[in-house]
Amino acid sequence: MAKRSSVGCLFGGVAAAAVVVGGAVAVRRWRRMPVADRRLELLDVPVDPLTMDEVLERIEGFIRSRQPHHIFTADASGIMRAREEPELLDIVRRADLVTPDGAGVLLATRMKGMRLPERVSGVDLVDRASALAARKGFRIYLLGASETVVQAAAGVLASRYPGLIIAGIHDGYFKPEDEPRVVRDIATARPDVLFVALGIPKQEQFIRHHFATLDVPVMIGVGGSFDVISGELKRAPVWMQRSGMEWLYRLAQQPSRLPRMAALPQFMLAAWKARK
Repeated sequence: MAKRSSVGCLFGGVAAAAVVVGGAVAVRRWRRMPVADRRLELLDVPVDPLTMDEVLERIEGFIRSRQPHHIFTADASGIMRAREEPELLDIVRRADLVTPDGAGVLLATRMKGMRLPERVSGVDLVDRASALAARKGFRIYLLGASETVVQAAAGVLASRYPGLIIAGIHDGYFKPEDEPRVVRDIATARPDVLFVALGIPKQEQFIRHHFATLDVPVMIGVGGSFDVISGELKRAPVWMQRSGMEWLYRLAQQPSRLPRMAALPQFMLAAWKARK
């Protein structure tokens, strides 16, 4: 059974590669497609057609409003997970902003005859939002990953952006009975931006379940971003990021992610069937 599972995972990885490489070949032809001017839906998950700069403008507006907001970074596996889990789908559909995080999402929108302006990934959003926070005097809080990783990520961001106010950090390995204390700690720290790196769907559930109590203007689920920022994992070369192949570089470092990669061909097939 284990052997069959490994073969299935390998097939899924190869199929995912074929989908993305084939899509990359078609990009030039698709570039003439019009950029979407309104929120799109991919398999019932909304996606906002915004550039990184436009997302940062929204973030600054959210902070100025002092009202709590949730931003979801949607990649293919996250969308498939939401499709399978009604609670997660409801959380995502209630999010104030959904950014396209992944080559698969960009390709799927082109199947609908429109295109998104660019990818807005979780790790890039952590970096750019931290830069914005340093310039504007906003406070950030990092929740998730191991204690060593979250401390290292905070150190990197503080070094990269002098003047950045880190209101607090906490690892993601807390017990359920400790969750109320963690929520109180965040609320007391009064950050303007909360990065939650607990993985899908836990990070989205944490944000939504404590939405009012946390009362943070911007809350973003950022998956494994702290691992990359801290240096625990290396970021793919820029050319791989731009060509939509960053996931392959990540897979080489974390072979355990192979089963998750099987979601990409499943997502593309489902998006193709639902393209009209």
